[in-house]
Amino acid sequence: MDRLLLSIFILAVFFGCKQNPKSTVAYLAEDGIDWKPVQDYYLGHIVTAYSLLDTLDSLPMTGDRTQEVFTEIRREFKQAEPYASYLNPEVGHRANGPALPIVTDDTQRVLLPIGLQKLEESIYDGEETEERYKEEISIMKGLLKNLMNGVKNREVTAQRFFIATHQQLMRIISLSISGFDTPVSLLGLQETVVSLESLKETYELSIQQLILKNDPKLNANFLQNVKKAQNFISGNLDFNSFDRFTFIRDYMNPITRNWVRIRKTADIWEPVNNKPFNFDAPTFFEDNSFNIEFFTPPINRNPTDKRIALGKKLFFDPNLSENGKMACVSCHNPGKAWADGLVVNYDKDGNPLERNTPTLINSAFQKSFFWDGRSPNLLDQITSVFTNDKEFDSSVHQFSTEILMDTTYISLFKQAYGGISGRNTEIIRAISSYISTLNGFNSKFDRNIRGEEDTLTEEEKLGFNLYMGKALCATCHFIPLTNGTVPPFFSDHEKEVIGVPETTANQQLDDDLGFYWRHEQKLEVHRGMFKTPTVRNAELTAPYMHNGVYRTLEEVMDFYNKGGGGGMGFDLEYQTLPFEELNLTPKEQNAIIAFMKTLTDTSVPQAEVYTEPDNTL
Repeated sequence: MDRLLLSIFILAVFFGCKQNPKSTVAYLAEDGIDWKPVQDYYLGHIVTAYSLLDTLDSLPMTGDRTQEVFTEIRREFKQAEPYASYLNPEVGHRANGPALPIVTDDTQRVLLPIGLQKLEESIYDGEETEERYKEEISIMKGLLKNLMNGVKNREVTAQRFFIATHQQLMRIISLSISGFDTPVSLLGLQETVVSLESLKETYELSIQQLILKNDPKLNANFLQNVKKAQNFISGNLDFNSFDRFTFIRDYMNPITRNWVRIRKTADIWEPVNNKPFNFDAPTFFEDNSFNIEFFTPPINRNPTDKRIALGKKLFFDPNLSENGKMACVSCHNPGKAWADGLVVNYDKDGNPLERNTPTLINSAFQKSFFWDGRSPNLLDQITSVFTNDKEFDSSVHQFSTEILMDTTYISLFKQAYGGISGRNTEIIRAISSYISTLNGFNSKFDRNIRGEEDTLTEEEKLGFNLYMGKALCATCHFIPLTNGTVPPFFSDHEKEVIGVPETTANQQLDDDLGFYWRHEQKLEVHRGMFKTPTVRNAELTAPYMHNGVYRTLEEVMDFYNKGGGGGMGFDLEYQTLPFEELNLTPKEQNAIIAFMKTLTDTSVPQAEVYTEPDNTL
């Protein structure tokens, strides 16, 4: 019996005999598409994954047969993942997220890792107790049942289908081929073939006839490109040597370009603006691939040019601070890639601040601010600078009237807001609007991955492939943003415990506890935890780490190659790096650094003339 028919049979038994009328007859949505076969496809595969967990439960924790069944479970899950995880992102992420402890939002309880990645560890490493392993299977069944109910009860629509597919295309380039999904078994390349097959089959079950009618050449080209991509992967399934640069540029990008054209040709859905993607961008590597509004608090979306101009002037004005000696530019200098080149900068009184200054370039595409992640958005981050008694030390509720000594502000405020408020709120919003324009996605790497030029050296290509593969950089610094905002939902930001030392001697752990201080109930799992920064413009933003301990990228690579703090001998029970040591050769480390330098792009709005004010520290 065909596997899908078997799945549907299991589904009928699992959910009982009571039928929804729409489950037994074809139905047409308002767009004229019968989406029921697509829903059955997703549901059949997740039901099969669920039933295979019973088989897994009957086997010993380790062994060839156990690994075979686990591989089948993952294959079935990947075919249902686009829709199941779209409907329930949180559960979908738990089902296939990193094998790390989970801290509950309400009670701050620390729960043991769960999901497919934790099962993978148990099965392949064999270091879990049998009792806990059985619990992991039981919990996994609960997660899949939750997802299964969602797929069963929520009909596929054009909007759901196109968004879910877009998310899955992002998963392929950012998670599957990087090893994020399968860090132990390294099944991600094989699973990419499965994901592409799922894309093809759901397309054929739904909108193919529309495309055949309106653009048959597009249909043929799309199917051909999917097949080419599958063949390219199947030709080299070795995780360490797989050419990810060529795969993305020559195989995945054509598919995403096809998919955008298919959506437009089908003409049954108008993209929404509440998701992280620009659905009209032909690849994920364009300068407009991401929707800035998604990352912006609702109160500050769609700023006018006048508000941005006001924010730009305010950014450089030290009169915002209580003593008139500190401006945003004091720490974020456009001449230094919007960082400052210092280990740490100085507060309003000339004393060292606590942490290194990150670049502002592309900072708008984050869901967490400050090294300890204490601010959820850019507005909150700027507000914290205003209220910090070591920085601006200005009340948010009291307008900084000192800036009106420059009378041009009166006109700027009227143009931007219709008048001058009695609060600093509008100032903060204007600065945030300006910072949100400081974006650069036109680096040498971007131009090459888009196929606009062919100028990457063999060393730089090797560096990208190592970054995405053996070195595991991209499992924290996700492509294409290279920061810690987690694809494909971009609603969370990764925070890691990596064990940064106090000095380059690497003899003592730094005493900054990071995220540990965020909650009244201190949790050891948070000790020494910091958010993952962007790698873009790293060539220009030394020194590195939250404490600025490393002055060169070579020192940073050496730190990671040794396995972080844990590899240096520090006692780090909750270190989150997915390796003990990387075993990268000097040639490989240099190649990764060469690739990181291709991410340099400061082609963002600059101050036409910027001279550091005399009264800035």
